[in-house]
Amino acid sequence: MADNGTFHQQLIGKLRALIRSEDFAPGSQFLTEREIAQRFGTSRPTANKALSSLVSAGLLEMRRGAGTFVRDSVLDYDLERLVSFTDKALAAGRKPGTRLIEYRKLAASDGPPDVVQCLHVGPKDPLIYMERVRLADERPVIYEQRHVVVSLCPGMTRTAAKGSLYKCWTEKCGLTISGAEEIIHAVNATTTQAAHLQIPVGSACFQISATGFVSGGGPLWHEKTLYRADVYEFRNRIGGLSSGAAAMGRIVGPSIA
Repeated sequence: MADNGTFHQQLIGKLRALIRSEDFAPGSQFLTEREIAQRFGTSRPTANKALSSLVSAGLLEMRRGAGTFVRDSVLDYDLERLVSFTDKALAAGRKPGTRLIEYRKLAASDGPPDVVQCLHVGPKDPLIYMERVRLADERPVIYEQRHVVVSLCPGMTRTAAKGSLYKCWTEKCGLTISGAEEIIHAVNATTTQAAHLQIPVGSACFQISATGFVSGGGPLWHEKTLYRADVYEFRNRIGGLSSGAAAMGRIVGPSIA
């Protein structure tokens, strides 16, 4: 059988199924290039390409001199671009879910002053406030508090908040998401946060404070989102040292609750 794009995707699908099977527990050694090539009737370069794709997706990890191993239950956060949690979970072979805790409309004057300032809205402008817990295979992994500018997405509903917001905003509301500004802190989970994420109080977490923007429309949302540190890791690839432009970022003090 000739190696092509379709076969490559089929091979990745078969390898994903193997990773999720009882034959390969987290931490166990996975098949080698040679074993994959022999088992699925393909070339070693194609087997290597499939393994590399699964490493990039966070399902496998390469250990120098030891081989390829099934990763423990860890999800990646992409620091270079916005990626839907739903899409990321599916790509990692997980079943995504959402538990909607609260969804209501309020006047901006009733919202937190720092949020109102970030969203560039007037005191009478309506906002949507929501609290959600995102689930991966029914396991709570993210606790989210978010304010959204109603005028930019009047078609948004409570039902939409139970799924992918990016999908709602781009497909239903016709918006183009242009990016977001994020600040990441290391924090300890409060009593409320720990209860939502089903972790001990004081557990280590990543907190992202972010403002998201749409093309030509200014800020669309502001969020404070908590990620379980035992489930998530943050990855990024950066270039070499540059003596030209100043660094895009800042150092902040510790934010441990």
